[in-house]
Amino acid sequence: MVVKVGKITIGEENPFCLIAGPCVIEDEKMTLKIAGSLKEICQRLSIPLIFKASYDKANRTSIRSYRGPGLKKGLCILQRVKQKTGIPVLADIHLPSEAQSAAEVLDVIQIPAFLCRQTDLLLAAGKTGKVVNVKKAQFMSPEETIHCVKKVQSTGNNRIMLTERGTFFGYHRLVVDFCNLQVMSSFAPVIFDATHSVQQPGLGEASGGNRKFVPLLVRAAISAGCAGLFLEVHPEPEKALSDGPNMFPLDELPALLGLAKKLDGIIKKNGCLKESKECI
Repeated sequence: MVVKVGKITIGEENPFCLIAGPCVIEDEKMTLKIAGSLKEICQRLSIPLIFKASYDKANRTSIRSYRGPGLKKGLCILQRVKQKTGIPVLADIHLPSEAQSAAEVLDVIQIPAFLCRQTDLLLAAGKTGKVVNVKKAQFMSPEETIHCVKKVQSTGNNRIMLTERGTFFGYHRLVVDFCNLQVMSSFAPVIFDATHSVQQPGLGEASGGNRKFVPLLVRAAISAGCAGLFLEVHPEPEKALSDGPNMFPLDELPALLGLAKKLDGIIKKNGCLKESKECI
């Protein structure tokens, strides 16, 4: 099964797509700068790109943490990204009431992991007709994601992707079972979120993380045949207003994507994906 986002076809034997951008919109200038850099990198490597940035991070650990510019201003900035770069855009919604306004700008509506069981939210996203990317909750088995898919499908919308982002292991650690990608791919194209998978949740007033493991997880996910990669990136992760410890440095991205593209070609052009599916 495949999903189309504009001219991008995601899933099956198609080359992987990249969903990337900062965790949250910090300001318009920074957002446009990152989007422009990502466009240049992906054009050079011939990698399909969807730009990601959240207008509101409603699930921050602390009440004092920066959440973003909000729905109205944030969507205006994402609209400018589309106008200036021509890149499709993605952001999270947290309430059913946001869905229609978000759909006027977004090409992909994302359901945050902690909210992926919220029926009304999934239905509202599905009814927009936009592609819906559902992030698998850290507490959920891969088999359970079929219920998320069916909720969106009940609206008549079959344009659905699933994203793996790690599973809770103890209190401050996430682990990734790459068998999950195989299981979930029978329901919808699967994106792998390498940056949230290295988070260390619950450390003080903000989640920690260890970005040094991002390249390792990217190599493993591509080798497992994922349909796309999700990476939060920033020119200076240490100064980022959200998720700095797990965001990947923008200047290191070309080398990582170049390797991922080579691996993706080996896996998909040599029938490895088909052979893997026949084994289950």
